[in-house]
Amino acid sequence: MTKTAAAAAARKLVEEIRAFALGMPGAYEDYPWGERVAKVHKKVFVFMGTEEGGKEGFGIGVKLPESNGIALSLPFAEPSGYGLGKSGWVSVKFLPGSLPPAQMLKEWIEESYRAVAPKKLVAELDGGSKALDKMAKSAPKAKKAEIAKPAAAPKKQAVKKAAKRSAKG
Repeated sequence: MTKTAAAAAARKLVEEIRAFALGMPGAYEDYPWGERVAKVHKKVFVFMGTEEGGKEGFGIGVKLPESNGIALSLPFAEPSGYGLGKSGWVSVKFLPGSLPPAQMLKEWIEESYRAVAPKKLVAELDGGSKALDKMAKSAPKAKKAEIAKPAAAPKKQAVKKAAKRSAKG
C-alpha cells in the first residue's frame, strides 16, 4: 500500500469511527485543548486526536472499565497519560498501513460511552425510547390488593351496656 493510499485509509477509518461516536444518544463533538473529542453530558467518552488525524496514522483514547486488561495487552495500547490510565483510560496509536478493524474500535467506543453516559441515555442506546418511558411513567399504578381486616372485638363499654340492658329487660 502506498503512503497516500495508507493515509486515505486512515482518514476513512477516522471518519467512520467519528460518525459512530457522534451517533450515540446525546453525543456531540468538541475541541478542548485543540484535540477532537466526543462528549456526552459534558463528559469526554473518546479522544480522537487532532484534525490532521489521518496523515500519520491516528490514535484514540477511550475509557475501558471492562476490557482494559485485554486492550493493554495489545502492542499498540498503553494507559492514557495525565493520570487517566488509573481510571481505566487506554490510548491506542496506529500508523498508516497498520490500521485496526473498525469493529474493535466501535466496541471500545461503545464501552467508553456506557461508562460515561447517564443511565437514561445508555437505556436509549439499548433500544429503550423516551416515548415508551413516558408511557410507563404515566400509566396508572396498580393498586395493591387489600387484605380484609378481621372484625374488631367489641369494646368493653359496649359489652357492659349490653349486659345492663339484658339484665333490665
